[in-house]
Amino acid sequence: MSDYLNEIGKKAKEASYITAVLSTEEKNRGLSAVSKALVNRSSEIIEANKIDIDNGVSKGMTKALLDRLSLDEKRIAGISEGIDQVANLEDPVGKKLEEHRHAKGMLISKVAVPLGVTAIIYEARPNVTADAFALCFKTGNSVVLRGGSDAINSNKAIVKIIRETLAEEKLPEDSIQLLEDTSRETATELMRLKEYIDVLIPRGSAKLIKSCVENSTVPVIETGSGNCHVYVDESANIDMAVNIIFNAKTQRFGVCNACESLLLHEKIYKDAMPKIAAKLAEKDVEIHADEKICAVIPDAIPATEEDWGTEYLGPTISAKVVSSVDEAITHINKYNTKHSETIVTENKENAEKFLQRVDAAAVYHNVSTRFTDGFEFGMGAEIGISTQKLHARGPMGLNELTSYKYQITGDGQIR
Repeated sequence: MSDYLNEIGKKAKEASYITAVLSTEEKNRGLSAVSKALVNRSSEIIEANKIDIDNGVSKGMTKALLDRLSLDEKRIAGISEGIDQVANLEDPVGKKLEEHRHAKGMLISKVAVPLGVTAIIYEARPNVTADAFALCFKTGNSVVLRGGSDAINSNKAIVKIIRETLAEEKLPEDSIQLLEDTSRETATELMRLKEYIDVLIPRGSAKLIKSCVENSTVPVIETGSGNCHVYVDESANIDMAVNIIFNAKTQRFGVCNACESLLLHEKIYKDAMPKIAAKLAEKDVEIHADEKICAVIPDAIPATEEDWGTEYLGPTISAKVVSSVDEAITHINKYNTKHSETIVTENKENAEKFLQRVDAAAVYHNVSTRFTDGFEFGMGAEIGISTQKLHARGPMGLNELTSYKYQITGDGQIR
């Protein structure tokens, strides 16, 4: 292991022991100061971000990815608001989760504690830098960040402001550290820094997440990619379905909770699909469809087997006709990434069947998949959206960044 990584690991571990025992008031003071500093120094962040944007354009980065990378005053204000919201949330650290008296008289308490040192590997989303810090700091964790090369200048500017602000507040600046070496080799070393890192959270493409799962010796919480579906049932309100699909697909193309796949019941697709296609055409969305839909939408492109499982992250959507809610559920459970799925229906029985049987972190009835988000769920900024079932699932807020330990108090008991 390189001296560079070892030094970062040591600093993170030492900082984690300090942050773990900070009072709620101290943590909130630090968060409030950072929130204000990011807004007050937004010009520094935007200037650095412009370098990343220019580099992205020269590399031929897609519009969707450039959108994920871009920061302006409005987005920085949104980041600041997320930090403030985290500061206003209840501190989970030290909370007694369970408590009981042993037969021999000692009191056994189960108490929430920080995870310790959290490492996050992520791609071209510099807002993650501030979000991750806020959640980790509030929960008494230190964080080691490894962003992608596409956002390195933005990330450096944000981390510089956070560290300087913490130092001014006499709080541990090493509770956030950024790997400025964005090479794959350094990322792989970080995955194996088990002596210092307690948990690794990858955020990004399916390829990145797979690499972390396969190469890491540090425990990994998977935040999966999003092949999210909207199923339009035979009793659906078509106008509602059109609005939900348009929002889920086009509000932001390059996000993991965007709709990538569309399923329509065979009894309504001839009426519904032309309306859906016309609305999607407003945002130049390309439709890859089965034979039935291609027959009613002349501009649709015949879908391949690969389309059913693809996260496009752009203006493309797959579309398929199914015969029942059961077929829709079977298709979704085969091709989805266990992220977010929604049914549009007025049939309560079909809605309940869908909610119970679809295997995903978030399952909706008559709601856009775009709501799978820590901020929207009232958690403040999120550390990621877990698509696994251990230790956390769905948007990961403060509670998901804690573990627990048992504290046993007695007066001389022996076994």
